[in-house]
Amino acid sequence: MTPTPVGMRCPECAQQKTRVVKTGGAVGQPTLTYILIGINVAVALGAMLSGGSTFGGGGIGGNNLLDDGSVSRSTIEAGDYWRLITAGFLHVGFLHLAFNMFALYVLGDLLEPAIGRLRFGLIYFASLLAGSFGALLLEPTAPTVGASGAVFGLMGAAFVVMRNRGINPMESGLGLWIGLNLLITFTIPNISIGGHLGGLVGGAVAALLLVDLPERARLPELVPALLVGLIGVASVVGSIAVSSSA
Repeated sequence: MTPTPVGMRCPECAQQKTRVVKTGGAVGQPTLTYILIGINVAVALGAMLSGGSTFGGGGIGGNNLLDDGSVSRSTIEAGDYWRLITAGFLHVGFLHLAFNMFALYVLGDLLEPAIGRLRFGLIYFASLLAGSFGALLLEPTAPTVGASGAVFGLMGAAFVVMRNRGINPMESGLGLWIGLNLLITFTIPNISIGGHLGGLVGGAVAALLLVDLPERARLPELVPALLVGLIGVASVVGSIAVSSSA
């Protein structure tokens, strides 16, 4: 598939000259994607310049920034709720950062122009919070960091959007990409299974609410956005509940 200002199109359709009508839902450039990548890279550089182990492949515990921003049941139980967000902008090691930012670039370049900046942002942060909840649900002790939950959420959202646009995700290669990433998730140690699965489900549900639901039911434009906001709220509440019961 080829990304165009009006969404994802087949190569033959992309070569055709089509009159473009601009609406409030679509944007030409994935600006928010670039901003999110910039924030992640800036945080990683800040951690490196502070003398931490972010680019050295060390674990959480050798860097104050990672210590103060990672998410775990004990920190959430202590009331550090901001970690549900900050953990999604921290990475351990260059490869961890590079892989997530490459995936974010590819998915954002494909998805943000197709659905618009606002809906893309809602999906990203709903997926991030759902990923944090999933990580806490399946990991009782170890701290977690990384944008993987949000990235998996974008994969789930892209799957939903493709089906909505009449594109077979399996034929496009997206289905294979998701399958390979799930295989890596379950076979390589020290990867947050809960974070990946939580983000994937959160992103897919958010896309269903933002893209599919408005076409099936006549609702005010604000309603789908509020429903996606409830995914984030439910993830925060679930994270607190899981951590309190530890």
